[in-house]
Amino acid sequence: MGPPLKLFKNQKYQELKQECIKDGRLFCDPTFLPENDSLFYNRLLPGKVVWKRPQDICDDPRLIVGNISSHQLIQGRLGHKPMVSAFSCLAVQESHWTKTIPNHKEQEWDPRKLDKYAGIFRFRFWHFGEWTEVVIDDLLPTINGDLVFSFSTSMNEFWNALLEKAYAKLLGCYEALDGLTTTDIIVDFTGTLAETVDMQKGRYTELVEEKYKLFGELYKTFTKGGLICCSIESPNQEEQEVETDWGLLKGHTYTMTDIRKIRLGERLVEVFSTEKLYMVRLRNPLGRQEWSGPWSEISEEWQQLTAADRKNLGLVMSDDGEFWMSLEDFCRNFHELNVCRNVNNPIFGRKELESVVGCWTVADDPLMNRSGGCYNNRDTFLQNPQYIFTVPEDGHKVIMSLQQKDLRTYRRMGRPDNYIIGFELFKVEVNRKFRLHHLYIQERAGTSTYIDTRTVFLSKYLKKGNYVLVPTMFQHGRTSEFLLRIFSEVPVQLRELTLDMPKMSCWNLARGYPKVVTQITVHSAEGLEKKYANETVNPYLVIKCGKEEVRSPVQKNTVHAIFDTQAIFYRRTTDIPIIVQVWNSRKFCDQFLGQVTLDADPSDCRDLKSLYLRKKGGPTAKVKQGHISFKVISSDDLTEL
Repeated sequence: MGPPLKLFKNQKYQELKQECIKDGRLFCDPTFLPENDSLFYNRLLPGKVVWKRPQDICDDPRLIVGNISSHQLIQGRLGHKPMVSAFSCLAVQESHWTKTIPNHKEQEWDPRKLDKYAGIFRFRFWHFGEWTEVVIDDLLPTINGDLVFSFSTSMNEFWNALLEKAYAKLLGCYEALDGLTTTDIIVDFTGTLAETVDMQKGRYTELVEEKYKLFGELYKTFTKGGLICCSIESPNQEEQEVETDWGLLKGHTYTMTDIRKIRLGERLVEVFSTEKLYMVRLRNPLGRQEWSGPWSEISEEWQQLTAADRKNLGLVMSDDGEFWMSLEDFCRNFHELNVCRNVNNPIFGRKELESVVGCWTVADDPLMNRSGGCYNNRDTFLQNPQYIFTVPEDGHKVIMSLQQKDLRTYRRMGRPDNYIIGFELFKVEVNRKFRLHHLYIQERAGTSTYIDTRTVFLSKYLKKGNYVLVPTMFQHGRTSEFLLRIFSEVPVQLRELTLDMPKMSCWNLARGYPKVVTQITVHSAEGLEKKYANETVNPYLVIKCGKEEVRSPVQKNTVHAIFDTQAIFYRRTTDIPIIVQVWNSRKFCDQFLGQVTLDADPSDCRDLKSLYLRKKGGPTAKVKQGHISFKVISSDDLTEL
């Protein structure tokens, strides 16, 4: 069973269609009338606009002619270029466009059953975390008989024009499509998770290892049903659509339609002086203006291949506007890469995507206020919503995306399209359960850009541990909804931190409610005991407080281990000490290397300290070899840390 479907304007397609067929009339949508308000917010279109149905525009109209094809799309005099690029991407993966255009064969015109045609269509969009079905009639705006927004070179094909109308209805009007990026539209069409890659910042032409890592990610994304597009930077408006020396267009979005790692046979290894080819196939949505460099249609590389070679290697092109490039030339010529990962389905029952809808709210009680502004507002910043997730292993890429509620439907009331939003990421204690109140020892692990776009994101390789993500608006004291999504190939268990401190309950009142909160960071353990010169020492920490304990990752083969392990404890009294033990991980039986015992009183110094390790038995036990460096902060205010 698929995800629950929301009906936009509560319109039920089948019921409306059957009513129209029963009454012998064509559907006219009362919620999106064929008038100027459906086109623009507060201006008029020059020229006479006439809304026409497809059968009034051409003979034998069709939803889709043949197979869905992005080569047949045209922007139109008032069309939006990102829309055509998004249509091109959508057409690459059948699993996506058949979801956006549900039951397309049932919606198709049938000249044999014109009495069953009701002039009504439905499309589905991923709208702020929900799949939403939008119903429209087939009245389309024209001037002098021509469609004014996107249309097809097959004059009797209308899927893109109707899909664009449904999208305009969802967002308020056709003008609401202005300002959307190609990736915004692709995400709304498919529910994918978008990441933008700066090709120059990544230095993929210089760093060979990074280049092949990028290829691996693109290949994995594409084969899992993701969508990829790319563009060349245009420094100013005058250079938009200007051709480069190699036939590519600046400021123009190309779609990736295939990606291959090809092992060459013995004969071709001699020809190309390499055993493998790393190749990408791109498409120009306009169906013209192709790459003219190596591996272009007329290049010498193709002359070295027979027809059988091309078929065996899979290096085929299906239409004009499509061309192959080597990975090297791709990285050298394109500036921005938009990778839209298919994250709708769990892989083998394991969730790759975690998502949650939240909101920034304002309240009189500071503890209930959830709109603290950006990191610059130090006094209020941590009043924002906070979300914690766990990275279970080192070295995994985590993509974090924050999307604000689209305000385009309120533009007629003078509200801005978007607020300036962003988020901060902090590495926190291994056992953090409550909200952050001050930032003393937490590492600032990352920050997104702060910008008035619909979505901001951050992509990072994170170490094992717990992280708190704080979504913010730039200014404090404003209200809005947001959608937070986190993608990783390992489950990260995203959850919101809602409590400020432990709850009062009969259980903890009977045992004694906490009076002291203590944060500890163990930076390192150095000079550890090594009985034999060739002995391997694999140290790890165990930090104990009463019956609670946390463990650090094991450090491999070192007597000078860097841990930077953080823990936090809520203690009934300072009589309950904090014990930091160092152990050596061994195959059969772990070896105790020493410990320190800390009172961690609120009056203690909060600076970095160093203590020698001792045997078990308290702070007066016999000293052992080695010492640890640590920082402890204690407070009798449970909401200080």
